[in-house]
This record gives sequence, C-alpha cells and structure tokens, in this order.
Amino acid sequence: MAAGLLLLVCAVAVLYSTKAQDSYNGLPEIYKKGVDLAIKQLSSLDKVQNHYRFLRTVEKLEQEDVFHVKYLFHHVHLKPTKCPKGTTETDPQRCPFRNDRPLMDCAICFKALGDQIKDEPNPYVHCIQKPRLTEVMKQARLQHYREMIYHTGSPTLLSRTSG
Repeated sequence: MAAGLLLLVCAVAVLYSTKAQDSYNGLPEIYKKGVDLAIKQLSSLDKVQNHYRFLRTVEKLEQEDVFHVKYLFHHVHLKPTKCPKGTTETDPQRCPFRNDRPLMDCAICFKALGDQIKDEPNPYVHCIQKPRLTEVMKQARLQHYREMIYHTGSPTLLSRTSG
C-alpha cells in the first residue's frame, strides 16, 4: 500500500513538472524571451544557488502602437529546481522542481518589435521571493510599465498631422 501511494505521488510530481514545461512552451516567442531574460538575471546573482524554471503566468499586459511596437508586462512565477544554477537543462525529469524553496515572483517589462526585445528603453526585470513581495512593490512594477509607455511617447494615429 505504501509503495502504491509513493508511486502515485511520484506520478503527480512528474505530471506537475511536465505541465509547467508545457505552459512555457505554450507562451508566444516574445514572452519566452522575457522569461529567459528573468532567469538569466536570477542566475547572475551570487546568492542564487539553483536553476529556475517557468511555473506559470500570473498576469500579462500588452499595448501595441500603430507601428507594431509592443510594450509588454509579464508577471510570472519561477520555481527553483534541483539543478545548480547555470544549468541549461529543460527536461523536468532531469531537472525536477524543488518543493523546499519559495517561488520567485518576477515582473518583466520591455519594448518589442516583432519577436525581438528592444534595448531602448532598457528591459526591466524585478524578481523577489514570493513571500517577500509587498503591495508597494507590485504597484511600483505596474508604474514602471505605465511610465515606459508614456515616456516612449507611444505614437498614435491621432497625433499625426497632414499638411
């Protein structure tokens, strides 16, 4: 009986990991690039010891101007894995999630043209352990997105003149 219960728990864990990988694979290419940017930034921090993988999208905001430039805000949860940081492994069976560490709550804000992240304005990435995220931080993230759109001048057809 105990062996059957253990088998069931293992099967659920594998399905859970696979579902998270599928949700990453289901993201549009430009959103994947934003998630990869957040993971790369996390990996550059000395205190981070584990590799992180995408778990889920919490919120997405997108605005497109008349020139097909998009301004994107992607709020995600990243989950630590048992693999050391710097790992490029994406197979959930080879690099399973850890359940003894908190999720990383990340906001990624950037300007994109097609499937390319633009360098100007600089992409904004803010990650913090989920239990430490405050309402003030959440509002600051959204404010950064709003200011990026406003300061960029996001042109519209109404601002065009003829003459």
